[in-house]
Amino acid sequence: MVGLPPDVLSRYPRFSLYNSPYVAHDEGCAIDLYPGSAGRPPESRAGSEATRETSAPSPVAGEVVAVRSVTAPPKPYAVARDHLVVVDTGEHLARMLHVDPSVEPGDRVEVGDPLGELVRSGFFAPWVSNHIHLGLRERDANPLRASGSLPIDLPVEVEPLAWDGSGRVVATADTFVVLDSPTHPAPGERFAGIAGVAGGESVVLDGGLPHYEGGGALSAEGSRSPDGDRVSLAGSPVGRVDGRTVTWDDVEILANGVRITGLSLFVSRDQFGAKLVCPGHEFRVGDSLSVSVR
Repeated sequence: MVGLPPDVLSRYPRFSLYNSPYVAHDEGCAIDLYPGSAGRPPESRAGSEATRETSAPSPVAGEVVAVRSVTAPPKPYAVARDHLVVVDTGEHLARMLHVDPSVEPGDRVEVGDPLGELVRSGFFAPWVSNHIHLGLRERDANPLRASGSLPIDLPVEVEPLAWDGSGRVVATADTFVVLDSPTHPAPGERFAGIAGVAGGESVVLDGGLPHYEGGGALSAEGSRSPDGDRVSLAGSPVGRVDGRTVTWDDVEILANGVRITGLSLFVSRDQFGAKLVCPGHEFRVGDSLSVSVR
């Protein structure tokens, strides 16, 4: 496994290894990093979770060796073209997406240097915030292929947050709502995520449940694989785990008895609260919701 040092990872308020439908994230082989305000949902109703364009700070140091522009799936809320930036770190090739680059081949970047501006990509679902996609692969690997990156290690502890499925709506957009629970015990001090159970061990769940095919079960010590082959959330079985990768069961997520698209599960060191993906919902700020698995 390869990964980012803790002091680098901690620059980003929120991250996810598995919250994506794309092959590049299979087995946790890529990480989505949400810098600054891009990791925070809007507090007022909007057509999507688009945030203002934000500078994209580099998570790696090295020489820029390639920049490419690619056609993105057409979406009314997204730009027509996405971008790929490849940096040779001296140990690996860092493959980054969703940044309109201000750098070019031959430039040297350090951790934290601006790579360009985050773009709202047509590869995103409408409930997804702007972010930097990062995959690390061997230096002799093809940097242009979507697959081929190495599994990402997590050199930080992630705290599982117990959640009974209840909460009050504190923010809404057309495609999702955010609840006031579970709350982060120490915002800004450490990473945490919604807790599940795998093999009797408390884990942090990561991914889109069940709207993406699978997700992850991250142990409190980072990447150590949980023991056992079943994963549950709030006492209900939701999938089968192999190492830290979860294949979701054929389940439905309900909010006050109404079927919704699912739960967006991630890791954060900032404020927290369950994010319910529910396009076309009629929930309002202040509503009390009970989330269940069927």
